[in-house]
Amino acid sequence: MKSRKGFTLVELMVVILIVGILAAVAIPLMQGRINKAKWSEANATAGTIRTAIRAYAAETSVATASGLVGNALDDGATQTALGFSATDLDGTYFSPGDYSITAVNASGIAEITVANGTKADAPTDGPYLLRVDGSWGP
Repeated sequence: MKSRKGFTLVELMVVILIVGILAAVAIPLMQGRINKAKWSEANATAGTIRTAIRAYAAETSVATASGLVGNALDDGATQTALGFSATDLDGTYFSPGDYSITAVNASGIAEITVANGTKADAPTDGPYLLRVDGSWGP
């Protein structure tokens, strides 16, 4: 008598069921990680803007830098004042208009608000804020 080697249909169905359950759990977790990685672009650019404002305040005055509060970074005059060219703040998911200067404290440290990205595949769970103390979050 010949012995048959292989898996039964029930065994194969159990494996497919387990793989399906793992995929159902892993996909939402990975989506959260992807959005977090996209927001890291905004965090880095907001830090660059904050450094430029601090340098601008040191070169002019904190009062002059405070005059930038409320400006979005898609304004050519604001970009020029801070030393940015037209494409310096243009990223994969965020454009210059997504960044705005919320506040500048007495030390010349700015608070930057980043709206949801306007480019394709940008995250939509914002806005996020780079606070004066350096913390980052919604």
